[in-house]
Amino acid sequence: MTIRTPSFKQLLLCTAVASALFVAGCASTGSNLLNGSNSSQTADPRLTQGNDAEFFNKSGLQACAAGAAVGVMSCMLSGTSNRTQCAIIAGVSACGVAMGANYYLDQRRNEYASSAERLEVMSQDIQADTQKVIARTETARQVMAEDRQRIERIEQEIAEQRVNQASAQQELAGIDSNIDILRRDLSNMQKSVTEYEEVAQLERQETSPAEVQQVEQEIEVMNEQVLALQQEVDDLYNMRSAITLG
Repeated sequence: MTIRTPSFKQLLLCTAVASALFVAGCASTGSNLLNGSNSSQTADPRLTQGNDAEFFNKSGLQACAAGAAVGVMSCMLSGTSNRTQCAIIAGVSACGVAMGANYYLDQRRNEYASSAERLEVMSQDIQADTQKVIARTETARQVMAEDRQRIERIEQEIAEQRVNQASAQQELAGIDSNIDILRRDLSNMQKSVTEYEEVAQLERQETSPAEVQQVEQEIEVMNEQVLALQQEVDDLYNMRSAITLG
């Protein structure tokens, strides 16, 4: 009987999938290790619920964990002759760039030997993530517009010396929670941009700059969307910081 020793790369990929499954299990039980602070308890539900909240409210690994778990379980229950290999591919495919530039690029290179095909798929991945940023920005703008109105009203009440301290403090706590969540979202968005930039740099080592140009243009579009949201969140933070209750 011959025992085949897994390669170092396979072990790394297995570890990645196992980590994703572990995080998925923690997420399903509502672990505080994943939830971080309790800011979500006072935040606007539009920022904590819904499809656009799922992707950016979590770290890259957490965001892909559920998808990886579904893919891995499908392989385990299927009739495929090589369930381990299927599980590795399913797990990493579900994670995409969330698992890092090197994992993502290795996955795409395994799937597409042609650089043209590979870069086209990468471009599609970036466009899909850009649409997630746009959807999240639309939700954020709705919430921030209302938060600005609340801040203006509180400022007016303070100026007229008719502010209810307890009520104002509660409202400001909700605004602070919204800002915290949006800043976390922005951090995860920027991480995705950075990972894609690293992928493009790695591809430049193997292909011509002209071939990578379209991918780089898509990354720039995504980055511009993230920077626009960053500016709006910073503006709201500055507006909020100007209020001091006695």
